[in-house]
Amino acid sequence: MLRSAGFLVLRLAIGIMLIHHGYEKLANIENFADAFVRPLHLPFPILLSYAAAFSEIVGSWMLITGFGVRLGGFLIASTAAVGIYHAIVTTGFNIYLLELLVLYFGGATFLLTNGGGKFTLDYLISQRIFKHVPV
Repeated sequence: MLRSAGFLVLRLAIGIMLIHHGYEKLANIENFADAFVRPLHLPFPILLSYAAAFSEIVGSWMLITGFGVRLGGFLIASTAAVGIYHAIVTTGFNIYLLELLVLYFGGATFLLTNGGGKFTLDYLISQRIFKHVPV
């Protein structure tokens, strides 16, 4: 139970703190594309900006609710990885820009590889579905 409580704290910390980044991107998607996507010379900067915003919003909700935790972890880790790449390419190894990105990446990768614990909708659903399955 203590292990699952730790997973819950990690999920909520990442989800609650990251979700506002996604909503901020949506508030001015063109500005985000100009500042973060176009400098990387990636194709379709507006589309990729929307993808980043939605991955942060949807991934955060997945972690908060505990529904699709591994997928949510993947979405967040992927977006954080691109953010880390952007920070290194544009400013070098600036610890002040990298620290938050690396923490989101590390936490999301942990949840991707380990799941969300027992205090999740994923766990409740799996217990309900596999309740009568013989081992």
